[in-house]
Amino acid sequence: MKRLLALTLTVIMTVLLGSCSMPLLSEKKSDSKDYSAYTIRVYSNSNSAERAQWLVQQASEAGFTVSIDNGDIVSGDAAVLEAANENKDGDILFGLNETRWEQVVAGNYNNLSLMDWRPTWAFDVGEYSYFHKAYGLVIQNVLPLYRTDELGTNGKKLHFKHWADVVDSGYTWYRPNKVGGTTNSNIVASILYAFIDPDSPAGGVTKEGWKALWRYCAEGKSGADDYKYGFVPLNKGDVQISAFYSSALYGEIEAAAENSSNPLRGTLKPENWALVDIEDGTYYIAEYIGILEKEGRTTEENEAVNAFAEWFGSAETQAAWGKEFDTYPCNSDAVSILYPGGAPEIYTLPNLALDEVDGAGVTYAAYVASHIDEWTNIMTNLGFFWKDDANAAPEPDWDNLDWSNLTISAQ
Repeated sequence: MKRLLALTLTVIMTVLLGSCSMPLLSEKKSDSKDYSAYTIRVYSNSNSAERAQWLVQQASEAGFTVSIDNGDIVSGDAAVLEAANENKDGDILFGLNETRWEQVVAGNYNNLSLMDWRPTWAFDVGEYSYFHKAYGLVIQNVLPLYRTDELGTNGKKLHFKHWADVVDSGYTWYRPNKVGGTTNSNIVASILYAFIDPDSPAGGVTKEGWKALWRYCAEGKSGADDYKYGFVPLNKGDVQISAFYSSALYGEIEAAAENSSNPLRGTLKPENWALVDIEDGTYYIAEYIGILEKEGRTTEENEAVNAFAEWFGSAETQAAWGKEFDTYPCNSDAVSILYPGGAPEIYTLPNLALDEVDGAGVTYAAYVASHIDEWTNIMTNLGFFWKDDANAAPEPDWDNLDWSNLTISAQ
């Protein structure tokens, strides 16, 4: 079930967009209905001040009144879900990633139930769909990168079968210095992918998998807090291999010389860096939108909420969102508007998140969702991802661990 995604470079295509006939969202269609009498309560972790402001303004021009907290009020996927679950006032949930959506669709939150619905663009998002429940908006992935110059491999190409092969690569690599966080969690999921065993008491991962992840921590370089998801240490030449997420990579490279005397150079045509060729692929992050059940919402209000979800996930709106915030749409029609020029290499790696797990009958994203709490507890209880290398946790006695306790929170 390996799947290749056809995406195209946001940065260079911005110039081309000037010649595209993208509809202006502020131009309200003559046949559109005004739903502004009802305030649609939105919960999302894609809620930077800029994004929240853009959404409220563009929605208003389209005939909707929207209320959404920005990141100063609620930040991060866990906090967003907790707030929506506690407040019980939500109409729309969007953002998050497949791990979290697996939990929401499965009913893991007492007060978060998704309505059945199907927008007109449902089939335009392809495999990114929990049909009748939630539909994909944007995609990005976490990338394994390396330097090809004298601070890296000196021109040697890197090929791994599994992400975890980094520990036997003979090169230096960056590793995060904390448990948790979306990007960090997806790096962990990528490393553990090669060691999945549904029958293992160690959170559905073999003991060899946890040993490999321990080596990744023990032998990797975490550096200072300014090591932003691995781009900074690679850009400085402090490590030879690192990881970073796709949506910000080219922008960081364009500004690389501002922060390094040995910067990475080249975007579409890399000059001194490359992608590690990994057979397994990488863990893609797909964000979705769903309509929440809400007690007391009238028929007219339900119509307004459905119309908003239809509008926000549409090709025109997602193309505008993508242009504004450098995101890649799930909607294939939005892709056609934004990216007519072909796919850059960073978006052609296989997506292991949607592979089926042998013996489990679910995608890897679903498998991660069902085990992520156990993995977090194991890593926390054993001291993975220490911040200070001088105070590294001692390596566990792997043959004498009580996994039944380690998979439970110590708090």
